[in-house]
Amino acid sequence: MENIKLAAKDFSSNLPVKWCPGCGDFAILNMIQKTLAGMGLPHEKYAVISGIGCSSRFPYYVNTYGFHTLHGRALPVATGVKLSNPELSVWVATGDGDGLSIGGNHMLHTIRRNIGLKIVLFNNRIYGLTKGQASPTTQPGTKTKTTPLGAIDYPFNPAQFAVGLDCTFVARGIDTDIPGTSAILERAARHSGTAFVEVLQKCVPFTDKEFDPLKDAALKEDLLLRVEHGKPLVFGKNKDKGIVFRNFRAQIIEFRPGAVPAEVAVYDETNTEMAYLVSGFTRSGFPMPIGVFKSVRKPAYEELYYDQVAAVGNTKDHELEALLAGPDAWEIK
Repeated sequence: MENIKLAAKDFSSNLPVKWCPGCGDFAILNMIQKTLAGMGLPHEKYAVISGIGCSSRFPYYVNTYGFHTLHGRALPVATGVKLSNPELSVWVATGDGDGLSIGGNHMLHTIRRNIGLKIVLFNNRIYGLTKGQASPTTQPGTKTKTTPLGAIDYPFNPAQFAVGLDCTFVARGIDTDIPGTSAILERAARHSGTAFVEVLQKCVPFTDKEFDPLKDAALKEDLLLRVEHGKPLVFGKNKDKGIVFRNFRAQIIEFRPGAVPAEVAVYDETNTEMAYLVSGFTRSGFPMPIGVFKSVRKPAYEELYYDQVAAVGNTKDHELEALLAGPDAWEIK
């Protein structure tokens, strides 16, 4: 394992960053550059792949190999990169539209296969680059260019979507929570298999106020649930509220600060059922969970692929000539 001493600035391409002033993408860029530097790998051991959208300008701004693909097609290209060179650390920068709408089918099958990609989904709940159309995560009632009377679609919950597909690493962060989201990205970078990280981030022109309550110093501790493996699900400014599960339903209880009742759930990131329930807290009155929801180990697709190739060895049974001459080939006349 190489251990090269690099700083975050070494992963800057020094090209002008063309995002709107105040965009959450800047923070995500800085956090990922720091994460790449902390891995101790040289620049040529990374590849950053993207589709189309504001987030998809990402490859231009990092000093690594990169590929700016078509709308929604980052994942199949990234899959090819990872399979052709499994030693690369392959990152995919995508958005709620690019990754869950036109690219939704690729997202589904990438997660199903457990390919070793680091997928960072920038969720601003809008199509930003194409100027404010409703996306798969736009909240009901939101007025946009395509929903002038208010959105009536039921939105995706990206993290719960990934957990439901049995993704082996699923997390959610916020663009302004630098310590928390950086820690998530560092864990994702070291994960074997598909790592899916949703990052809530503002779009200044179209969803500028979308996540403000979650960032307000006076409100956020009552509105956020920081999920940590092995620790009770406690939140609130005074740490006096907790999550309990009764008859498979989550409920909030209150207690005296410092006296956490035994019935408050202790989080287990290896428990898929718990991850699905907690990542789905979107009902009124429940806090927004952030942190690592799920982290488990199972063989990645590229491992299985190369094991299979090695098992085939040098046998001639699978050579192209033998297949074409076999009984399953047919001729068009």
